[in-house]
Amino acid sequence: MDLCNEKDIKALLGRHGFRFSKSMGQNFLIEGWVPRDIAEASGAEAHCGVLEIGPGIGPLTVQLAQRAGRVAAIELDKALLPILAETLAPYDNVSVIPGDAMKLDLAALVNEQFPGLTPIACANLPYNITTPVITALIEANCFASITVMIQREVALRICAAPGTSDYGAFSLFCQYHTQPEFLFEVPPECFLPAPKVTSAVIRLVPRPEPPQDLVEESFFFQVVKASFAQRRKTLLNGLSAAFGSRLDKDVLRSILEDCGLPADVRGERLGIPEFARLAATLQNHLHAQ
Repeated sequence: MDLCNEKDIKALLGRHGFRFSKSMGQNFLIEGWVPRDIAEASGAEAHCGVLEIGPGIGPLTVQLAQRAGRVAAIELDKALLPILAETLAPYDNVSVIPGDAMKLDLAALVNEQFPGLTPIACANLPYNITTPVITALIEANCFASITVMIQREVALRICAAPGTSDYGAFSLFCQYHTQPEFLFEVPPECFLPAPKVTSAVIRLVPRPEPPQDLVEESFFFQVVKASFAQRRKTLLNGLSAAFGSRLDKDVLRSILEDCGLPADVRGERLGIPEFARLAATLQNHLHAQ
């Protein structure tokens, strides 16, 4: 059975009485080069344990199982479980875990599933859970790499440089914790049913050390979020909305000047070093009160 052959897929789904769920964002691959290239890009090898989220009918799972020591695939849709039992039957190094990845302790799951192996994550993520799942994978703090196929628009945002239209708070979050790399695009016609947007594959490699010393990481990201909360507003207005009850606008303006920033600068112009300097200066003023 070819899990990327449209005829074989329809026959498989028909045997199990499966119907696509729009709410779960289900789009199955019908081009074999896609799961093969994603698995290759993940760097999965015999010493690796791979966590996959949303295996669908298993085309990427099969490619990973052929390369990795073990694969654990989390699947939310109970209707897919008997299909996966059939398609993954030849692979004794695969475990299918029923459940919601957003409600599981991913670090604990990795420790349980992959003793003695290097854990990596690799998945074709549903568009509707892309950002929270990537956040959860990064915050699990246990993966040597995270390779995912996601909506191209989100991939560009994650990899965006300061000063570009795609750059935002999520760009900063991902780039602070990892080194993102845009790998390749996947057109809509590679899926059944075909989505309305282009997909892209990215790899995120967690940094061994943060790229910047921070006074306090949680406060740093509070400043970042405030800076992008009103995207068309200046950084001064964004900070005023978040901290105006404790620091008046003139003080905030002087803080920007102390950081070498013009009063009319927008948040999207700042990189991690500039935000770190701004957060440290802001925190000093708040503590001095």
